[in-house]
Amino acid sequence: MRRSRFLAATAALGMAGTTRLNAEQPPAARIALGDEVFLRETWRDLNGRRVGVITNQSGVTSRLESIVDAIRRHGRIALTAIYAPEHGFRGDRGAGADVASYTDPQTRLPVYSLYGASKHPSAEMLAGVDVLLFDIQDVGSRAYTYVSTMAYAMQGAKLYDKEFWVLDRPNPIGSAVEGPVLEPAYESFIGLYPIPMRHGMTVGELATLFNDRFGIGARLRVVRMDGWRRSMIWPETGLQWIATSPNIPDWKTTFVYVGTGLIDNAGINNGSGYTKPFFLAGAPGIDGSKLAQRLNGRGLPGVWFQPAAWSPFVGFWKGHELTGVELLVFDPERFVAVRTAVEILVAVRDLFPHAIAIPKVDELDRDWGTDTLRQGLLGGMNAEAIVAQWSAQVARFESMRVKYELYPS
Repeated sequence: MRRSRFLAATAALGMAGTTRLNAEQPPAARIALGDEVFLRETWRDLNGRRVGVITNQSGVTSRLESIVDAIRRHGRIALTAIYAPEHGFRGDRGAGADVASYTDPQTRLPVYSLYGASKHPSAEMLAGVDVLLFDIQDVGSRAYTYVSTMAYAMQGAKLYDKEFWVLDRPNPIGSAVEGPVLEPAYESFIGLYPIPMRHGMTVGELATLFNDRFGIGARLRVVRMDGWRRSMIWPETGLQWIATSPNIPDWKTTFVYVGTGLIDNAGINNGSGYTKPFFLAGAPGIDGSKLAQRLNGRGLPGVWFQPAAWSPFVGFWKGHELTGVELLVFDPERFVAVRTAVEILVAVRDLFPHAIAIPKVDELDRDWGTDTLRQGLLGGMNAEAIVAQWSAQVARFESMRVKYELYPS
């Protein structure tokens, strides 16, 4: 009798514990994403046509449901294919690693690679769809391949007479603009069109710009967000961040990536391969205290520099003892990422010239979309002068982009 009562009480406690341990839903977001507007309203305009979705692990609703799962649960949308960018549909491939085409075991849908032997969708890949949907979270930097994947897919949609819909998402770093503007001679998959490094546009706004200004000419539709303003940065949306790639684990990283993501081909490790990607800047033999003192003396807004030491786990710098600075971004809205990256390079050049190494000139110029950074750095220009070279192009871009802005400030 006592044993049965004990077992019953234990079971009751176990059930109560299970109830208490059920996961809470994330707080409601302050905006509705383009995919949510699509699932709620715009899907009706498909009129039964077959769709393919270009997406990855970041293509989720505000309730963190994959757009693929949400469409399948919806039940009235004919989803026939998935298309995967760099890092793969599930986000499990490293930077630059080829992504294979395969059949997804969970959905049993074909997953076509847009980051493999070809980065353009072929006629065969698009044969089973009438409308392509794009639902990937961008980071606001020109040097990030998802925007180029979108542009190539738009070109494919034009070529093979498919509609192209962008399910719009926020630019996590807001509407601020920083140069340089890409020069056509440096066009590559990490920068296709003459836009600034920090462009301040959503993927939907970029799609309208690419389609009109740069002549893609696809049958484009942008499914806009509800409640988003162009001045918002990520925390103001109330959304949860899903890592967009292995080195962008949280929203704060997007603010530094657009700047320090560009310094590695000048011989400076930016923390990639370690636990703080893009929040570090250094190399062997740098006095971190001296570098931090110089940079803090520059009065750069929204950031403080702290001496740091680290040893990357993977990549070119694996096992090397590196010293330099950590970026503590305390005010992301005022932080000027590209200017900060230029300041770091100039300070290292002045204080520790041995650390500046540019073995592949073409790669540094490709990353920046211009040779003016390299020429200024090696020519002894100060940071103000280097950045000033880009101001006229940035001003022209800001005037031009107004036509393509889809949201109020």
